[in-house]
Amino acid sequence: MKNSIRIERAIKNITQDELARLVGVSRQTINAMESGKYVPSTVLSMKIARVFDKKIEDIFTLEETD
Repeated sequence: MKNSIRIERAIKNITQDELARLVGVSRQTINAMESGKYVPSTVLSMKIARVFDKKIEDIFTLEETD
């Protein structure tokens, strides 16, 4: 699953640590999501979307291989 978390963080000027604290996970989890090594749960996806005031579909995109 592709995502635009890194881009959204840059737009809002939020660090991985700050985003992690806002959604209740570790910085390593945010890093893993950004690098495509971890697919978040629906609940976590919703929390991330809420932080950026976006729809889940605006941040997360299914790929053909998903």
